Amino acid sequence: MRVVLLAGGLGTRLAEETEVRPKPMVEIGGRPILWHIMKHYAHFGCDEFFIALGYKGDVIKRFFVDYYSLTSSMTVALSSGHVEVRDDLEAPGEREDWVVHLCDTGEESNTGGRLKRMEAALRPGGTFMLTYGDGVANVDITALLEFHRAHGGDGGELISEFTEKPQVGEGWINGGFLVLEPEVFDYLKGDADSLERDALEPLARDRQLVAYRHEGFWQCMDTLRDKRMLEHMWHDRTAPWKTWT
Repeated sequence: MRVVLLAGGLGTRLAEETEVRPKPMVEIGGRPILWHIMKHYAHFGCDEFFIALGYKGDVIKRFFVDYYSLTSSMTVALSSGHVEVRDDLEAPGEREDWVVHLCDTGEESNTGGRLKRMEAALRPGGTFMLTYGDGVANVDITALLEFHRAHGGDGGELISEFTEKPQVGEGWINGGFLVLEPEVFDYLKGDADSLERDALEPLARDRQLVAYRHEGFWQCMDTLRDKRMLEHMWHDRTAPWKTWT
């Protein structure tokens, strides 16, 4: 199962961290929150990721290009600069068996525009998942996918109305763990489109949007206070989103 990660926004409400790096690269426990999200999906067997890059996308590119070498033991011959990765110098451990597609989707693109730019790569493969690069949860991804396949926009928890960031505190919120069919691209036209306004809202009106109700842990990282709370949970070994071992 393929997973799209929206990781191109400015993250202005976390300016203390995002002046030098994109918000998905802000660290929790020494690892980017993006890595935490991917570890959660991989725990459920989702190991192919399409990362939509925008603001400071080069930082994310460097992280994954260097990931293998920087998480390995190595021997460096200083006279020649030759570097050899050495598995025999470390105890056997887990290596991330992921395929990561790093997709430039524009500095100014909106959420729907970023997804639209990846249509050629995603549409032929059918069903895919999507989430934002700044929130963690203990959502059961297998159950979520089974729910999607069982309902398919027909019956179940059919959403009668979807409003992006309403001012009234009523109803359920969009936690951002989405399962989508390729027909979502038919609702999106260009870079300025919002995934929420231009796709999810009309999908609800067309009776094609179904809600999977998650009553467990979910937390976005919008502010420095959010980051500190997640950091405390991680170091206190009480992080509910750490579903992997």
